[in-house]
Amino acid sequence: MASLKEIKARISSVRSTLKITQAMKMVASAKLRKAQKMVAGLDAYKSALNDILSRLEGQMAGSPLMLKREGKTALIVFSSNTALCGSYNSNLFKTLEYRLGEIAKEYGATEIYPVGEKVSKMARKAGYEVFTDFVTAGDNLSYDDMAAMAQFFLDGFLQGRFARVELLYMHYFSAARQAIKCREWLPLKSSAAAAANDVASVTDALPDIVIVEPSQKEVVEKLLPLAMRTEMYATLLSSNASENACRMIAMQTASDNAQDLLGQLQLTYNKQRQQVITEELTDISNGKLA
Repeated sequence: MASLKEIKARISSVRSTLKITQAMKMVASAKLRKAQKMVAGLDAYKSALNDILSRLEGQMAGSPLMLKREGKTALIVFSSNTALCGSYNSNLFKTLEYRLGEIAKEYGATEIYPVGEKVSKMARKAGYEVFTDFVTAGDNLSYDDMAAMAQFFLDGFLQGRFARVELLYMHYFSAARQAIKCREWLPLKSSAAAAANDVASVTDALPDIVIVEPSQKEVVEKLLPLAMRTEMYATLLSSNASENACRMIAMQTASDNAQDLLGQLQLTYNKQRQQVITEELTDISNGKLA
């Protein structure tokens, strides 16, 4: 049986851990609120942009971004740079392994491009070749960084380096619900689905007659890459919101467990202390009687 001194030391240790987990939960909660605002703000912009493209669908048929070809698949995986977010990264890596097997059977070779260090390290440890050009691209939630990354894959697709580009990430629905998604980013399948994000359409809010200048073809040529870059950035924001939601839940669970353990230790300490006092009183009584 542990001594009172040992139990007291453990109680102090658990209390310190509890303070850390509670602080980390508060930080994750603040970051989540910021990410939620960014996701909501971008969704409205994306929805309007996609509706404009849907109205110009006739001009997209000949776009080189819709060209299907044989060749390598680029699989972009969004994960976190730090741990303590529950099963967030491990679930992403399990899905990555499963998807790699599917792509190998259906399309052939795959190049892995991680955004975030955790899945990058897991993939390397498992023996996969990892291209680390964009591991830290999502550190600052910067649109410019994501736009540059998107342009790299757009150029790679147009130049024939990649035949397909897929995005693997944790999609954010709410603080209580996130789900892993793996979807094709290139080649495009249709104008309306250039950035399929499950967001509400605003077509009804647009006028039936739209004047396009300088021409529909030129507008589509400019808007399509913009829509693709915006979609890459939206994926990063959704992934970041999911990460902070998972971390907030993980820290809440850790805090609850620490509270339970603290209660058990305090009860054990009180019982053992009472036992020591009783034994001392007994010894004193026996000494008087003697």
